[in-house]
Amino acid sequence: MNQRPEGIDLAARSRARRRALQALYAWQLSGSHMNAVIDQFRHEQDMEVADLEYFEDLLHGVEHNVDALDACLRPHIDREVAQIDPIERAALRLATYELKFRPDVPYRVVINEAIEVTKRFGADHGHTYVNGVLDKLAAELRTVEKRG
Repeated sequence: MNQRPEGIDLAARSRARRRALQALYAWQLSGSHMNAVIDQFRHEQDMEVADLEYFEDLLHGVEHNVDALDACLRPHIDREVAQIDPIERAALRLATYELKFRPDVPYRVVINEAIEVTKRFGADHGHTYVNGVLDKLAAELRTVEKRG
């Protein structure tokens, strides 16, 4: 099984991020309360193979910190946050949350996962935009880790 020594199932975490990206996309477009989106995903998605606790942490983390996350992104983007493609915006917010509030997740993992979900769900070259923004953001938020 794909696990770290601490007992974290990395594959389940990846699935949680994929589901979280889809849920953030739905939340951004619908304007629904995050708990309603989470409930919908619990019933509609195959959540037993994902890390449900991590999925909910990501979603509530983005919801409660969206203004701070967007403020972190602004110096590194070339347009208003609202003008970014909804999939790319969801991936950027998700990754920014992990970079800022989840130091237990290495920045390289955060960036790689964001690139992979954007490749899977986003526009053809959206992942290159996400990569560029997150690389600059990681240099700012994870200075010590990125140097090492």
